[in-house]
Amino acid sequence: MEIWHNPRCSKSRNAKAALDEAGVAYTERRYLDEPPTAAEFDAILTKIGAEPWEVARMNEAVAKELGLKDLEHDRARWIELMVANPVLIQRPIVLTDDGRAVVARDTESVRQALDSA
Repeated sequence: MEIWHNPRCSKSRNAKAALDEAGVAYTERRYLDEPPTAAEFDAILTKIGAEPWEVARMNEAVAKELGLKDLEHDRARWIELMVANPVLIQRPIVLTDDGRAVVARDTESVRQALDSA
């Protein structure tokens, strides 16, 4: 199991705490320091079942600077922008041992990830 984590984010800290409480082994990836490649992010989006604009943090200053709100929904272009600016990626993301991925922003989502642990 792996968590894409930002320690400054309360939802990310809560998900990490839930994984700790459950006693599951996981790797912590501070994705702002170690951004995913375009191929990695594309694969994660496929596992989540989402398009990049569906997991973009649109209230970030860089989202406004890039004009994401009005940007055409071109998957490759959005992935490119998001991996170049990982703060745009919704967090936390939990990758499960059975190959699934979940944006674990609430208790139910964390439970979904733990179901495979």
